[in-house]
Order: sequence, then C-alpha cells, then structure tokens
Amino acid sequence: MRKSPWVLMVFILVGGLLGGILGEVLRVMAPHGTIQNIFSTALTPGINPPVTVDLVLVKITMGFTIRMNLLTFLGIFLGIYLYKQI
Repeated sequence: MRKSPWVLMVFILVGGLLGGILGEVLRVMAPHGTIQNIFSTALTPGINPPVTVDLVLVKITMGFTIRMNLLTFLGIFLGIYLYKQI
C-alpha cells in the first residue's frame, strides 16, 4: 500500500495539536514547581511584530507565531510513529 505525504501531514498536525492542548491543560492544572516549569516552557518561533505592507489602496499585514511545548513535540513524534505503523 502506497502512503500519501498528505496523510503524514495530517498525522503530524493532529499529533501536534493534541500534544499542545494536553500540554496547556497540564500547565494550568499542575501544581507550582518543576512539573509546571516543564510544561510552561515553550518554543515560540515566528514573525513578531507582524510585517505590514501599505500599498495605499490595500494594507496587508502578515505574521505567524507557533507555540510548541514538550508535549507538542511528543505528539508530533507519536503521529509519525502511528503513520509508519499503518
């Protein structure tokens, strides 16, 4: 059976989203201390502040930020693992 790269992208996206949501829930619910520090530490690559192009007629603002914590990475790796198992 031939595997599609689009299916891999879906697995990675869903794994990352579920991991990110679980990480944010655990960050809020965990008691203060080491556990909360682990889940509150996040990598946030992106364009900050957003880039604005003013063409007089149209003003375009472009930017993005990705917030990734430990469980986001684990979710991505789990998605890749599950994709390979199918």
